[in-house]
Amino acid sequence: MNQPAPTRSRQPSSQGVASLERMPAAELGEVLAQLERILMGKSEQTTLALACLLARGHLLIEDVPGVGKTTLAHALGATLGLDWTRVQFTSDLLPADVVGVSIFNSHNQQFEFKPGPVFTSILLADEINRAPPKAQSALLEAMEERQVTVDGVSHALAEDFFVIATQNPGDQLGAFPLPESQLDRFLVGLEIGYPDPATERALLEHGDMRADVASLEPLLDARQIQRWRKQCDKVHLSSPVLDYIQALLLASRTAGTGLSPRAGLSLVKLCRAFAFIQQRDHVLPDDVRHVFPALAGHRMTGHVRSGHQHARELLQQVSMP
Repeated sequence: MNQPAPTRSRQPSSQGVASLERMPAAELGEVLAQLERILMGKSEQTTLALACLLARGHLLIEDVPGVGKTTLAHALGATLGLDWTRVQFTSDLLPADVVGVSIFNSHNQQFEFKPGPVFTSILLADEINRAPPKAQSALLEAMEERQVTVDGVSHALAEDFFVIATQNPGDQLGAFPLPESQLDRFLVGLEIGYPDPATERALLEHGDMRADVASLEPLLDARQIQRWRKQCDKVHLSSPVLDYIQALLLASRTAGTGLSPRAGLSLVKLCRAFAFIQQRDHVLPDDVRHVFPALAGHRMTGHVRSGHQHARELLQQVSMP
């Protein structure tokens, strides 16, 4: 995704002067700067990843090995001050390896639940399309309901539960494509891409930045993230912007790709979070254009890269207010 980020407006709208004055400009800048220091030259990806988290969504990163998918997940966890767990999805992974299992305790003659790795704030599902469908589907309830059910008993997950799933391109050997129902659980689909020549030269000169992740200072905590999410919910959407979103949804259905009403609601949340990061109390049509490929691409084609291209074609067909 090579679209330039919209210019950050410092002028509040008439609907929300007070809310804009309370926006944490300095803190947002520090968070983004720290993420971009680790994932050099990828400011767009780090911004959309943060917007995904603030919009209470889940993130899918599709790209070839070695371009920084896992590094982004590690940097997010360290910067946001949240606990995180990594699960390597493999061909022999079982659902119980993800959500947990009930084990019989011979001492008290009762079954006891042993929580799986989903009981964390950030779950890194590494190479999710290397695992068979049963293991992939173990995440469905967790991602949608933020709870898991084992032996008929429901167990709540952390309120800030956030899945970052990485996958290799579907044409690689040993990949199990994610079904549409699973893809729809991911609010944002990104590709990292190869670095530009200047960034790659810096990497060659100074070495891999992954070693610096362990030394990152947490800049936020769970309570601050919740406050930011509540502020995102208050970001204003005007009628023309909502008309534009509806037109994009209709265009996708006319083209046969069919974005659902749930995708439309997700687009609204993502636009609000993106505008908040730009330090505005209102959504611009340009915000919609900027985030639309990341939200719609993987839903329309099943793949991030080809989906982004298809989404951009739709944007050309719909007039922007």
